[in-house]
Amino acid sequence: MKALVLFSGGVDSTTCLGIAVKKYGADQVLALSVFYGQKHRRELEAAKNIAEYYGVQLKTLDLSLIFADSDCSLLEGSSEDIPRESYAEQLSKTDGAPVSTYVPFRNGLFLSSAASIALSNGCEVIYYGAHSDDAAGNAYPDCSSDFNDAINQAIYLGSGKQLRVEAPFIGLTKAQVVRKGLELNVPYQLTWSCYEGSDRPCGKCGTCIDRAAAFAANGMEDPAITKGV
Repeated sequence: MKALVLFSGGVDSTTCLGIAVKKYGADQVLALSVFYGQKHRRELEAAKNIAEYYGVQLKTLDLSLIFADSDCSLLEGSSEDIPRESYAEQLSKTDGAPVSTYVPFRNGLFLSSAASIALSNGCEVIYYGAHSDDAAGNAYPDCSSDFNDAINQAIYLGSGKQLRVEAPFIGLTKAQVVRKGLELNVPYQLTWSCYEGSDRPCGKCGTCIDRAAAFAANGMEDPAITKGV
């Protein structure tokens, strides 16, 4: 294996997967999905379908126990409702703190776990889909450039300089991520981003709003909606 892709089945990680497959070939790419106690498993189902589409090996890791005491609104044990408003609207109420859908240090934990799996499978790089829109306003601090630089350095040194982290979208907007994915013919119709687990995306949570805007900026409707996910 050459590359491990931290893979949620959403727009950003699927675009990362498309990049990795193009660069290394499907037989040299390992996708890693994580169950962390989220309220639904739609994204894990999407990840399985997309991995099959690309012909890559998929591993699934259960880290739900680590987040069992969190009241993050994404998690099944939370008493909080998932906000149905944009991230900007949510941040206007947080006084500088992350939004309620921030899972405590999720990317740090996921990338550290991925590093062990990557090293065990002979991978030289981990891809993940952090982008500038998620980091904006401290909504998700573990998607920032500063965090990415720090975790990359830690994993590089901690792996004996065998493994690096690559976040190809760290300076891009979600609209730019989608533009890149369209160039690669990424199967966005198979992806799932919505924080709710209904038959169709809710269209009202922060990630649905951002996703719709990203496709609109590229002159199209969200394929996951128009093709009836």
